Order: sequence, then C-alpha cells, then structure tokens
Amino acid sequence: MELLKQKVKNEGIVLAKGVLKVDSFLNHQMDPFLMREIGREFKSLFAGDKITKVLTIESSGIAPGIMTALELEVPLIFARKQKSLTLTEDIYVEKVYSFTKRETNEITVSKKFIEPGERVLIVDDFLANGEAAFGLARIVEQAGATVAGIGIVIEKSFQPGRELLLKAGYRVESLVRIASLEDEKVAFVGEE
Repeated sequence: MELLKQKVKNEGIVLAKGVLKVDSFLNHQMDPFLMREIGREFKSLFAGDKITKVLTIESSGIAPGIMTALELEVPLIFARKQKSLTLTEDIYVEKVYSFTKRETNEITVSKKFIEPGERVLIVDDFLANGEAAFGLARIVEQAGATVAGIGIVIEKSFQPGRELLLKAGYRVESLVRIASLEDEKVAFVGEE
C-alpha cells in the first residue's frame, strides 16, 4: 500500500532495538483518511471470505479495525486489555506479551459477541512476534468460530511473527512489510 509506505517513510521514527514509532498517524494521533484507505484495502483483500466480524485489540488496532469493519459492513469487536467492572463473567481470556511495551496483558472478549461458526477477520496495527494475533486467534477458536484471516497494518518481517502464523495455518495479509530498521532507516521488503 503505497500511501501507507509514504507515511511510514516520512513520519515514522526508528527507535532503538527494532521499534518503529508511528504515533503521528496510527498509535496516538490518527490520520482518518489513511484509516479509511486501510479499511478499503483490507476489504479488497478479504472481500470474498464471508467475514462476519472483525476482531482487534485495544487500543491501536481499533481505528484500522473499525474502518475495515465499516467497509465489510460487519461489527467490530475489540479485546480489552484493562479490567472492566462490566466485563467479569462469560468472557474469553488470553495472555498476550507485547514486544513494544515489554509486558504481558490479559485480554478479554465477551462470549456473547463471537458465535460458533462465525468467520472472523483479525486486524492489528503491528506484527512482530505474533503474540497479539495468536492470542486473538485462540479467542476466536475457543468460541468455535473460524479465523478467516489476519490483516496487519505494519509487519516487521525481520521478526518471526509472520512465519509462525503461516506455519500455524493462518492467512496473513500485511499492508506494509518492513525488512529492516537498521541504522535508524526503514527498509521495506522488496526494496534494494
């Protein structure tokens, strides 16, 4: 996705240890026009897959997730990282380690929002080691539903997430694939 590549090149900031900061358009401030295009791109990638729900994780996955759900004309569910007084029973719970935050969170989804037999598209902002995607996939499978695919906004291809997800049998579609963040520069997969 060329528009997204340009945003990453022009506004992304490479931090130490393989971390890409994109808070000017995705993780803190959001570019609604870019989010709309991300939703349209995921729709084109998954249009024939009979998606019934989009699932993401709070908070950075919500914007691309809601735009994808809007384009696919299905509901969006987001897994909560924070405990909620109103979400205490009849929930799916999984532990997910965050590469960027270096912490483990328990994520929760109410059982009433994913039905057996549904076809769920997982959407997330980043793919590094695959922890969030695997946690969300386990929730979908606990519900007796099917993971129709995993849509990633920015994939760090130099980390093992994609390979692990593919090996587990999941379809992974990433809008931008980063080959390297060496020398504080972004290099995309396929670029010399």
